[in-house]
Amino acid sequence: MYDFRADDALSKPELYRQLVQAAEALTSGEPDAVANMANVAALMWEFLPDINWAGFYRVVDGELVLGPFAGRPACIRIPFGAGVCGAAAASGRTQLVEDVHAFPGHIACDAASLSELVVPIIRDGNVVAVIDLDSPQHARFDMDDAAGIERLAGMLADRI
Repeated sequence: MYDFRADDALSKPELYRQLVQAAEALTSGEPDAVANMANVAALMWEFLPDINWAGFYRVVDGELVLGPFAGRPACIRIPFGAGVCGAAAASGRTQLVEDVHAFPGHIACDAASLSELVVPIIRDGNVVAVIDLDSPQHARFDMDDAAGIERLAGMLADRI
């Protein structure tokens, strides 16, 4: 049985260190990308406070396609360059958005989402997926969150 839980009193860097450690343990030696994304989506949902969506979009035939996630039903396909996820996929750079309504071309899959963090997963120089986190709070994510999810994305690059 797996029982990965974070202490509410942890600093963000320590929280993300433990999240990456748990994800590493769950995905180590498992070759199935979907299984690995599903477990990591569940971990993010369990570890990260004040979020209403946590999951993956995979690159399939030049667009983003919904992958495993935790939260409400989501948009299934997102073109590169469209919305926050598409911007991360097209640029290969993390998108930290304090107010999604101020983001040009934002795609509202859940009207309750107010801020978003999207981190590309890059393998061999190519974006293969993105990690997407949404929150019902304005400015929920900061540079500590971005750095922690970037570490997670780097660890997952050869596991999905």
